[in-house]
Amino acid sequence: MSAAALPAAAPSATSPATRLAWLDALRGIGALAVVAEHLLPWFLPALRPYWFSLGVYGILVFFLVSGYIIPTSLERHGDVRAFWISRLFRLYPLYLAVIALVLALAWWVPVRGEVPRDGSAVAAHATMLLDVVSVGGVADTMWTLSYEMVFYLLVTALFLTRGHDRSGALSMVFAAAAVVVGLVASGAVWKGGWPAYVSCGVFVVGLAGVLLGRFRTAAACVLGLMAVTALVLSSRVPWLGTAVLAVMFAGTAIHRWERGTGGLWPVAVTSALVAISPLWAIESGWWWVRADVWITTIALAGATFAGGMALRGRRLPRVLVWFGLISYSLYLVHHPLLKYFVQISGDLRRAALPVQLAMTALAVAVVVGVSALTYRYVERPMQALGRRVSRRCRDGLQGGGDERVARQDAGHDGVLGHQERQVPDRVRDHVGQGDTLG
Repeated sequence: MSAAALPAAAPSATSPATRLAWLDALRGIGALAVVAEHLLPWFLPALRPYWFSLGVYGILVFFLVSGYIIPTSLERHGDVRAFWISRLFRLYPLYLAVIALVLALAWWVPVRGEVPRDGSAVAAHATMLLDVVSVGGVADTMWTLSYEMVFYLLVTALFLTRGHDRSGALSMVFAAAAVVVGLVASGAVWKGGWPAYVSCGVFVVGLAGVLLGRFRTAAACVLGLMAVTALVLSSRVPWLGTAVLAVMFAGTAIHRWERGTGGLWPVAVTSALVAISPLWAIESGWWWVRADVWITTIALAGATFAGGMALRGRRLPRVLVWFGLISYSLYLVHHPLLKYFVQISGDLRRAALPVQLAMTALAVAVVVGVSALTYRYVERPMQALGRRVSRRCRDGLQGGGDERVARQDAGHDGVLGHQERQVPDRVRDHVGQGDTLG
C-alpha cells in the first residue's frame, strides 16, 4: 500500500480504485471483527455474541480475500522473485516490530506461556510457521500468519509447476482432507522443538533458491511439500489448518469463476465439507466449533464476501476502505495494546456500564490511532522500499533466467485486468503484490 493519496477527482464507478475498494472494505470488516472478538470479553462481555464467532468470521473473510487475489496477482505478473520480495517487505517489518514491543515490555506484561523459552520459538517466528509447528506466537493473533505463509509457499510451487489453475480441485481436496484428518488426528503427530528447527532450515535454504533463481522450481516444490507436511503432521489443530487451506483455494476458485475459467460447484462442495469438518473431529472441544455456531459463522463469512463482490463496482464507505488499508497493523497490534490497556485500567468486566462504554471508546481510539501510525511509519515506507528493491532486481535481470513465468494476459482478468500504471498508488499493492491477512 503506497503513501500516495487518491487523485483529487473521485474515481468513476468503473475505475480501478472503485473496483478494488471492495477488497479493502472486506479487510476492514475482517479486522474490526477480530478486534471486537478480543475487546468485548474484556470490556463489554454482555455484548459478546455466542451464536457465531466474531473472530473466526473475521479470519475467514481475510482468508477468502487472500485466496482470491494472491495467486492471480502472481499469475498476472509472472515474477516469483518480485512476489516474494514484496511479501517479505510487506509482512516482516511490522511483524518484527510487534515482537520487539512485546519482548521489550515483557517485564510488565509477561510473554504468553504458549511461547517456548528456547530456540524453537526463534525458529518458528523466523518463518512465521508458528501454528503449523505447534509454537505459540508472542502476539496471540500471529497464529493465522502461519496459514498465509503455507498458502504462499504452496501457490509458488503450483505456479512454477503449472498446476496453479486447479484451484477448484485443490479446494475440494483440502476440504476432504480436513474431514479425514479430523477423524483420525488428535493433535500434532510430530511434537517437540525439532519441527520448528527443521522447517526453519528448509525455509531459509529453499527461499534463497527461489529468490536467487538457483534450482528455483525444485526449491519451491520442496518448500511447498514441507509446508503441507507440517500442516498435517505438526499443526496444533491439523483439521483446522487443512480447512483453512481449503477456504483459501476456494477464494481462488471464485476468482476463476468470475473470469469464466472455472465453475462455482467446487466452491459449493468445499463449503459443505468445511462445514462438517469439525463435527466428528477428535480435536473439536471449543464452543465455536459447535455445529450451529460453526456453520452460521461460515455462512456469514461467505455472505459477506459475496456481498463485497456484488458491490465491487460501486463506491463504498471511505472509512471502511481506510480500515482495510490499515488492517494488517490493526490485526497485529490490537491484542498487545488491549493487554496493556487492561493492565492499566484493571478488570472492567464487572464495572458499571457507563465506565465500560467509556473505556471501550478510549481503547478503540488508542488501537486505531496506533495502527494508523504503524501503517504510516512502518508499513508504507517498508513497502515502498520493497518495490524499489524489486525494481532493481528486475532491471538487473532483464531477459535472464527463469525470473518470469508465463504471465497471464491482463485483458482477460475481470478485476486485475488493467495496466498497473493506471492504478492509483493507494491500491497498487493489491494488484502487484496481493495482500496478507489484514
